[in-house]
Amino acid sequence: MGTRGDFKVAITKEDLVFAAAHFITFAGHRCEKLHGHNYRASVVVEGGLEQDSWFVVDFSAVKKLMRSLTAELDHRVLLPRDNPQLAISEANCVILPIPNTTVEMLAQYLAGRVRAQLGVARLKSIEVEVEENFGQSASYREVLD
Repeated sequence: MGTRGDFKVAITKEDLVFAAAHFITFAGHRCEKLHGHNYRASVVVEGGLEQDSWFVVDFSAVKKLMRSLTAELDHRVLLPRDNPQLAISEANCVILPIPNTTVEMLAQYLAGRVRAQLGVARLKSIEVEVEENFGQSASYREVLD
């Protein structure tokens, strides 16, 4: 009887960080004040091994991608483009295709960007965690077909 399994690799580097301002809207059209966080992101990728290299994914490629994605958000104001309570115009902001700038939505957004840019067919899942304060984070795990 054989065994079957997948591998999981995690990338949590000290330089996968971004400082950004945001606010969150709440039910009843209430909105918190603009404030900032020093966010930290990490990514977990699960899947099979590449035949020639014997790894799931090239660590350097994922680190380069995550550095690029966090750099896009660094020292910017994050605005939720898809929030029905807001009318936004682009200035010195990152207008994100999300309904609110919660860490949950930021994790989902970054996971989608990683999936789109890695384009690795043998992967089983991608998980991204975004921490807005020490000990306060959200992660989003996407299971791939």
